[in-house]
Amino acid sequence: MSLAAQVLEAARERGLMIAPAESCTGGMVAAALTDIAGSSAVVERGFVTYSNAAKEQMLGVRAVTLATHGAVSEAVAQEMAEGALARSEADLSVAITGIAGPGGSEFKPEGRVCFATTLRGAPTLVETVEFGAPGRAEVRARARDHALALLLARLHP
Repeated sequence: MSLAAQVLEAARERGLMIAPAESCTGGMVAAALTDIAGSSAVVERGFVTYSNAAKEQMLGVRAVTLATHGAVSEAVAQEMAEGALARSEADLSVAITGIAGPGGSEFKPEGRVCFATTLRGAPTLVETVEFGAPGRAEVRARARDHALALLLARLHP
């Protein structure tokens, strides 16, 4: 069973709805979930917020957070995940923001991706993963898979 199918099954068993908030993955998490028949019982909606303006407008990420930490930060990932729950009927969210490449900087290298998961009534968990520079498509695929694994972990405490 695929990772996405495991997430759907676990969420269905717990009666929980999911709303991913994605930047560098551009909807890949939502696509992985909705590629599976019956996903509408679990996927409430998804947010693709590639620009800073979209993060602010659609998810309520604060301009000061973006200015202070930059879009690729745990602080922004946290506000994205929490904003997805605040602006949906979902119970669980995962947020992804990162630098898929090519490029990056000395301070924020290619392959750095920040994640946050939040479950209604529980603390938000954040982490940063350094995927290195295997190429844009590979960073995005690894970020998608990591986000799915984080969702599954929140569903099986």
